Amino acid sequence: MAVYTEVSDEDVRAFVAQYDLGDVVSCKGIAEGVENSNFLLVTDKGPYILTLYEKRVDPADLPFFLGLMDHLAANGLTCPQPVAGTDGVALRSLCGRPAVIVTFLKGMWPRRILADHCAGLGEGLARLHLAGDGFTLTRRNSLSVGGWRPLFEASRWRADEVKPGLADALGEELDYLEAHWPKDLPAGIIHADLFPDNVFFADGKLSGLIDFYFACNDQFAYDVAICLNAWCFEADGAFNVTKARLLLANYDRIRPLSAAEREALPILARGSAIRFLLTRLYDWLNTPAGAMVKRKDPLEYLHKLRFHQQIRHIADYGLDRS
Repeated sequence: MAVYTEVSDEDVRAFVAQYDLGDVVSCKGIAEGVENSNFLLVTDKGPYILTLYEKRVDPADLPFFLGLMDHLAANGLTCPQPVAGTDGVALRSLCGRPAVIVTFLKGMWPRRILADHCAGLGEGLARLHLAGDGFTLTRRNSLSVGGWRPLFEASRWRADEVKPGLADALGEELDYLEAHWPKDLPAGIIHADLFPDNVFFADGKLSGLIDFYFACNDQFAYDVAICLNAWCFEADGAFNVTKARLLLANYDRIRPLSAAEREALPILARGSAIRFLLTRLYDWLNTPAGAMVKRKDPLEYLHKLRFHQQIRHIADYGLDRS
């Protein structure tokens, strides 16, 4: 989440008047994240999230995202649901941007990740993958292996400003991943961005998942690999095998990993690392001046990539190969 487009009080009131939500009490920008402009909207009827979709989001993808949230909620997953206006329409326009109001989820994301959080995440991720079954719309993952080369080319000439030798290191890794990327693993709807700030907990239990604006059709185990990177490294860069074991074991308990998925996990984790390294690198070099957004360090994911390059099988992540 972030704020790129400022919205006046008058614009917010006029927008909310199209809904049966009562009067606006407050509307405050949310600075976390990097993609869209988000606001905590409070009305007479309670809190909501107001999102304005920025230029990186293709408006043609919005029916997929909004329909997916409704589908997942109907299949037992706790997640935000789009709110329709009095005319029955959820997707509207505000300040020249596509915009939507979604329901507010109770809970907090974990600022300090504990092993129990990883256990809850593993189960929640598996249930998400199962709940997506039967969703009829599809969306290609533009940020999987086929999309990394263009991202690299967009930043390669300035990559060494961030770290000397970074451009060559990324080019070599891309060559390897493009040649060895696994195919034909079990696939369906994945979240593709399930970082701690997109997972809420209440009273120690997972209470909901948010921010489905990278969701797409791809291999389930790639989503697992993204979570390994996002949840199982400590602040000092050390990999926490206890957290990884709990994440994987609780996922496997709900949706058992196939032998092929287990074998592929190390390279999927490498791919996940370079995906976030490249998008962070691009944003680091191109964030608009004055944007209310926290830039994220791309070199965090270079360290994670180096770790995964040494891994040979899933046992190194804490789960048996069988």
